[in-house]
Amino acid sequence: MFKEWEKSPAGTAFELDEFIATLKYNADGLIPAIAQQHDTGEVLMMAYMNDKSIRETLREGQVCYWSRSRQTYWRKGESSGHRQKLVSMRADCDGDTLLLLVDQQGPACHTNRRNCFFFEVDGNGATVLNDVDSGL
Repeated sequence: MFKEWEKSPAGTAFELDEFIATLKYNADGLIPAIAQQHDTGEVLMMAYMNDKSIRETLREGQVCYWSRSRQTYWRKGESSGHRQKLVSMRADCDGDTLLLLVDQQGPACHTNRRNCFFFEVDGNGATVLNDVDSGL
């Protein structure tokens, strides 16, 4: 379906239930979701969502993921207070990845770093880019 939809002009609208049903989920019913700070473009983290967490996120405005390790819903910031307020949800051209533009309150990473991408990898190995609580 996304192959047909990609030819649509700007402003073309699709019904929400059909759109969510057409997304390409893996065998576990999950789709990757990348969280990006809406005003800076900083990539914060990647997690997974399913049909129910997508709908809850759209309804409540607070991002809800599916935790593969805990096998339960994970409302970002529920225990830490480091919430993600949804600004916009987008799907890629194949319908197999979501982009969540969010307003991140506090660190996004469970390590208490601003984002989860703090390992810089090159041909020699990997280096940690910032300290816990550094905010960078």
